[in-house]
Amino acid sequence: MNRIILFFLALTAALSACKNNTSFVLEGTLQNAGSLTNVQLYKGKELVDSAVVNDKGEFRFRVPSPEPEFFYILAGEKNYLLLAKNGDDLKFNADYASSVGDYQIEGSEDAAKLRDFNQINGKYGKIFVDLKTEFDRRVSANPDSREQIVEELSPKFDENMKAFSIEALSFAEANKDNLAGFYAMSMLDPIEYEEPLLHYAEGLKGKFPNNKLVQDFVAKMNRVKPIAKGQPAIDFQSTAPNGHIIKLSDFKGKYVLLDFWASWCGPCRQENPNIVKQYNRFKNKNFTILGVSLDGDRDKWLKAIEDDELDWTHVSDLDEWNSAIARQYQVAAIPASFLIDPSGKIIAKNLRGQELEEFLKKTLN
Repeated sequence: MNRIILFFLALTAALSACKNNTSFVLEGTLQNAGSLTNVQLYKGKELVDSAVVNDKGEFRFRVPSPEPEFFYILAGEKNYLLLAKNGDDLKFNADYASSVGDYQIEGSEDAAKLRDFNQINGKYGKIFVDLKTEFDRRVSANPDSREQIVEELSPKFDENMKAFSIEALSFAEANKDNLAGFYAMSMLDPIEYEEPLLHYAEGLKGKFPNNKLVQDFVAKMNRVKPIAKGQPAIDFQSTAPNGHIIKLSDFKGKYVLLDFWASWCGPCRQENPNIVKQYNRFKNKNFTILGVSLDGDRDKWLKAIEDDELDWTHVSDLDEWNSAIARQYQVAAIPASFLIDPSGKIIAKNLRGQELEEFLKKTLN
C-alpha cells in the first residue's frame, strides 16, 4: 500500500513539474469592467491572442513563451504590462476603474517584480496627472497667466520626475538579473542618466540573448558609448558658408560647444538667443561654438544665421537628417549639443537655458 501511495505521489510531482512546460496560463479578472466583452494580449506590436470577458469580468489566455517576455493586456482604453514565460500559472486581478492602472498578480516572481515597479510608476504617474490637471484648470481659467503658471508648476514636475528616477534606479540596482529591472532602467531619461544606462548595458551583455528589447538596448548603448561624456569627440570635416572645409580638430585647445540645429527647428531658434548671450559672455575666455546645421536649403540656413545673429563658425552638408555628422553623433532630435574641452574630450551634453550658463560659469570663470 505504501508503495502505491509513493507511486501516486511521484506521478503527481512529475505531472506538476511538466505542467505548462510549452506555454504559460494567465487567468485574469477585471473588476468594474462594465460592458467590456473582450481583451487582447500583445507582445510588443504583435497581437498574440484575444479572449472573451465573461459577465464576472473573467478571461483566460494560454500562450507559448520559451523565455521571459514582456506582454501587455489591452482592455478597452487600459493596458497592463506583465512578464511571463512557459510554466507560469498567473492569476491577474485589476480594478478597471482605477486611474493609475495598478493590478495584482501571482504565480511568477518575475511578474510580481514587474508589478512592484508598476506600482512605483503608478505612484509618480498619479502625481504627474494631478499636476497636469491643475495646470490645465488654471490655464483654462486664466489664459493670460500661462507663463506664470508654467514657472510655478515646472519645479514640481521636475521634482516628481527626479524622485521617480531615483526610485527607478534603486529598483533596477536590486533587480539586475530580471527583466523588471531592465524595464525600470528603460524608463529613465537617456540624456540625464546616460552614465548609469551605459553601465547597466555592460552588465546585460550575455543575458537574455533572445530578448529583442534587451538586445536592441545593448546595441543602442554600444552606439552611444563613443560619444558619451568622458570620450574623445569624434573628428569630422564639413563645409562652411564660404566654401572652406572646417574640421572639429581645428578648434583643439578651446572649449567648443558643438551645436546641432536647423533653420526649420522651432526649439532651436528659441534657444538661439541664449546661446548668443553665452557666446558673447565667454568668447574671450577660450570658448567658441561650432554650429552644425541639419538644413537642406542653403538660403534658409544663411538667413537664419543672419536673423539670429549667430556670429560663430557654421558648417553644413545640407543633407538634413542624412547628415553624416549627425549620424556620427547619434543625433535623433534637435537642438542637440556637446561641450568639448581643450583636450578634445566631451564634458557635457545637451545643456540649454540656465544649465548652459551655469556650467560655463563654473567651468570658465
